[in-house]
Amino acid sequence: MHDIRTIRDNPAAFDAALSRRGITGVSSELAEIAYGDELTPMAGDVLKKHSIANLVLAVDQYRRDEIEIVETLRSEQKRISREAGAAKKVGNNNEFEAKRRMSDSLKREMEDSQTRSKDADRRLNDVLVRIPNLPADDVPAGNDEDDNVEIHRYGSVPNFSFDPLEHYDIPGIRPGMDFETAAKLSGSRFVLLSGAVARLHRALAQFMLDLHVEEHGLTETITPVLVREEMMYGTGQLPKFGEDSYQTTNGWWLIPTAEVTLTNIVNGLTIEESYLPRRYVAHTQCFRSEAGSAGRDTSGMLRQHQFEKVEMVSITAPEHSDAEHQRMTKCAEAVLEKLEIPYRTVILCTGDLGAGMRKTHDIEVWLPGQNTYREIASVSVAGDYQARRMNARYKPAEGGKPQFVHTLNGSGLAVGRALIAVVENGQQEDGSVNLPAVLHPYLRGKTRITAEGSLA
Repeated sequence: MHDIRTIRDNPAAFDAALSRRGITGVSSELAEIAYGDELTPMAGDVLKKHSIANLVLAVDQYRRDEIEIVETLRSEQKRISREAGAAKKVGNNNEFEAKRRMSDSLKREMEDSQTRSKDADRRLNDVLVRIPNLPADDVPAGNDEDDNVEIHRYGSVPNFSFDPLEHYDIPGIRPGMDFETAAKLSGSRFVLLSGAVARLHRALAQFMLDLHVEEHGLTETITPVLVREEMMYGTGQLPKFGEDSYQTTNGWWLIPTAEVTLTNIVNGLTIEESYLPRRYVAHTQCFRSEAGSAGRDTSGMLRQHQFEKVEMVSITAPEHSDAEHQRMTKCAEAVLEKLEIPYRTVILCTGDLGAGMRKTHDIEVWLPGQNTYREIASVSVAGDYQARRMNARYKPAEGGKPQFVHTLNGSGLAVGRALIAVVENGQQEDGSVNLPAVLHPYLRGKTRITAEGSLA
């Protein structure tokens, strides 16, 4: 959510920042929210001539005008009421009745104006929560993922003496990765893991948690996976992206990631600066409808409705958020380095940047079965965008007014995608899979999955 004062102070700069995202005009959705029933006769003018900043400022000015009218009417009504009281005191009933009628009329006018100002305030808030975050200055310009910029690469792409298979086709993995039974139970985009594959999946999650807690200093947290609607608003999944998530019949939402629960720990709080930074990590089930992804990654377990992720969240003071972003990126990269899996890190361009984020680093892991790099983690800084939605502040140590915190989140990592990377990079010509040394202690000393699907 944006600070209206920033838009008032420099509307041109606000529009220029949004234009870097490719947003150069007012959508019909925003115009309808801003103007409601008044839109129809002026729709063409609104959509052709208004910039986002101008639209916001028009609603803001209307709201401020109505507030001023309320204050003027309140002052006038109080004056008339005093005059009515004075008239009654001296027994001038005609004057008293006239003044009373005037006072009642002013009161009705004031109530009508208050209704209009509250409606304008609602419209203004509804517009502001739908406008994407402004990209950081160092985010590269671009239209889509093809314009992302590589900033780091680790490891060498392995050379196989055979044609590497995708994860679901590796003989040692097939017995423990059952898509048909999962489809019977739940439908498409689910998987039933068993045996050695299930053990490997659990070992990966435990390894990630231990690494982040013991070496990276994050606080392990167990959170709910069902949240109130306002928590989804707080981190930006609502109101615009509700179709990407699942809602229960009693109004709870299933979390798409523990970003929602971990970030909202500070929802509505004003904390001491000495409490910062707060660094959390959680391993949770995650649920996504994958709306708009029809036909994408339908084979295997790369894109599922239900999956597990180890999520990192940091809450910082503004001056530390850029350094924290770099630190969190290294935490995610460290997982793959210890697993000895090649990866590259890219900075997302403006056209590929998530709506709520100022800057994002994507970590892409090498998948031999697809002969390409695929995303396994996103590490992002939101600035104060989420904090304003959550009203999350801190008290500066040197005194002064409370300020909004900065929030960051990142995968550390997606467990299922890590499993895919481990088995595809470790596959052998005989159908077995060699497992990374760092996982051996989590598997009771087992070092491989045989071609028959057993740990050995």
